[in-house]
Amino acid sequence: MADTGNDSNDRTRGGIHVTNTSGNVTIGDHNTVTTTVSGAQPARDPQQEELLQAVRRLRADLGGVVASEQTTVLDGELADAEDEIEGTGRAGTGRLTRLRQALVDAGAVTGILASGVAVGQAVGALLGG
Repeated sequence: MADTGNDSNDRTRGGIHVTNTSGNVTIGDHNTVTTTVSGAQPARDPQQEELLQAVRRLRADLGGVVASEQTTVLDGELADAEDEIEGTGRAGTGRLTRLRQALVDAGAVTGILASGVAVGQAVGALLGG
């Protein structure tokens, strides 16, 4: 049916006038609507969530120390791990291995920060050692 531009005529004749299709639209009986929320975060297991929180705390704590080559590399690995967990729901083995090495390399700083110890423990638990 062509849109006549006259909403009252369309309604009296049983016509359908749709002005906004940015959401889900279904017409008829026995329809199913599935909504996918863009920007929704993937589900994370508790260990990955613990790592994510520890990574965020350590990144915040690193802002208060004198930067060095090791802390700069560590911050980059932390940022990448944070992005990976947020994007996919988990940090992969390769990412965890690089993060563990960056923690070791920046050990003089991370060893005195509780958040550094927490990240190390979370990475160790996920890598199984």
